[in-house]
Amino acid sequence: MGNGVTFLTIYVCIREPTCFLIEVLLWNSAISEDDRAPAPCPAWMSAGLARGGFPQTPKAPREGRKSYSPVKRRRKARRLSVAYEASEGEEGEGAERLQAPSWQPQDWRRQLDNIRTMRSGKDAPVDQLGAEHCFDPSASPKQVQRYQVLLSLMLSSQTKDQVTAGAMQRLRARGLTVDSILQTDDSTLGTLIYPVGFWRSKVKYIKQTTAILQQRYGGDIPASVAELVALPGVGPKMAHLAMAVAWGTVSGIAVDTHVHRIANRLRWTKKATRSPEETRRALEEWLPRELWSEINGLLVGFGQQTCLPVHPRCQACLNRALCPAAQGL
Repeated sequence: MGNGVTFLTIYVCIREPTCFLIEVLLWNSAISEDDRAPAPCPAWMSAGLARGGFPQTPKAPREGRKSYSPVKRRRKARRLSVAYEASEGEEGEGAERLQAPSWQPQDWRRQLDNIRTMRSGKDAPVDQLGAEHCFDPSASPKQVQRYQVLLSLMLSSQTKDQVTAGAMQRLRARGLTVDSILQTDDSTLGTLIYPVGFWRSKVKYIKQTTAILQQRYGGDIPASVAELVALPGVGPKMAHLAMAVAWGTVSGIAVDTHVHRIANRLRWTKKATRSPEETRRALEEWLPRELWSEINGLLVGFGQQTCLPVHPRCQACLNRALCPAAQGL
């Protein structure tokens, strides 16, 4: 080591036949060019570098032992097991079904079967006057039918099915389309939909939503829940029902006051819920997806006929021995 640059040449040899050359330069500007030359490397290394590869350490084979080259081992392939939620009727080979949720209500399948039995007659108001019965199936093009579905859902909020159906009949008699509603003045529209609940507010919401549909969607309705709930006067329950009836897509459980009330009475939520939207999230955590489309109509009709908001008919209910709410009556 001198007063200027010191070239420290280090030969690092591994047990493998490859030898790496590491050259460390310590810089000092006060030295001459001659002092900057690195120390010469051995002849066997120079030959290896000249060939363009890493230098090979000369190694004499041991007596009675064959020389060999290292063999690259292949990693053993590992089978990846994937769990997924198969669509209805699909059974994938070698795939695992998703495990059931950790929490489920006690006796919920028996309760559900009993409600199906009590609703087998399909004679509740929702069965004849629900949203799927209020639009004109012969209307053309299809987007007119979808618009009528959305409008019937907007009218149904806080309104009995019989009143909603009557309002829809009066609107359809005048030709219920996006253009016809935009050409109808607010006073006339209010007369046509009266006496639905909050009819004055609904006149405003219908006009605003219809204008948005014409400007942004070409007169059709959005095909997603997020876009539907962004429309004036459209809530989550309406959006999920619109997706099911108008687009044929199950996007979630439609929860109204009937479903909210019955789910809490049967303890179908892990804890008591305070709003229909909170109930929807609680139900979707454990209820099998293949049942989501059935729950709304089933429980709404059950709530209209048996599990009434006031004075429920528990004595006529097949779940009277299984319902926690009935035990206190």
